[in-house]
Amino acid sequence: MQATIRKAEADDMAQVLRLIKELAVYEKEPYAVEVTVDDLIAYGTGNNADFTCFVAERDTEILGIALVYYRFSTWKGRTVHLEDLIVREQYRGEGLGMALYTEVIKYTYELGLKRVEWVVLDWNTSAVDFYEASGANVMKEWNTVQMDTEAMKTFLSKKGLA
Repeated sequence: MQATIRKAEADDMAQVLRLIKELAVYEKEPYAVEVTVDDLIAYGTGNNADFTCFVAERDTEILGIALVYYRFSTWKGRTVHLEDLIVREQYRGEGLGMALYTEVIKYTYELGLKRVEWVVLDWNTSAVDFYEASGANVMKEWNTVQMDTEAMKTFLSKKGLA
């Protein structure tokens, strides 16, 4: 049975958050999710949304999501960043991930942008294989760098700015 791929609406965001939390458990970070349904509605809906979320829906149930937003590359200009591609565990292998992934690639291409990019955990070999098989370049020599609130505070304190 096929699913409908469409842009998420405010009423979808509780189910979107459920999938985000499911991904956090899968990625061994079950307590890392701080975003709320209200955040998702405020920043992901309306004319000036900060992100676009595509959903795979079947019988009013959201089975998967792909959340994207714009970035700016000094080399390419405006690009799209795929933050997360999530399919509920029991529905993996049915083509939902490929349908969402295809929608993201199509969305980016139709906008005339030169790149879509994302991060994948090196231990998630099924995802790495999936992306490589699609023609994506998994750049193993690059490292993701992040600084959380506590690290920012510590850094700024050392500079006398916090």
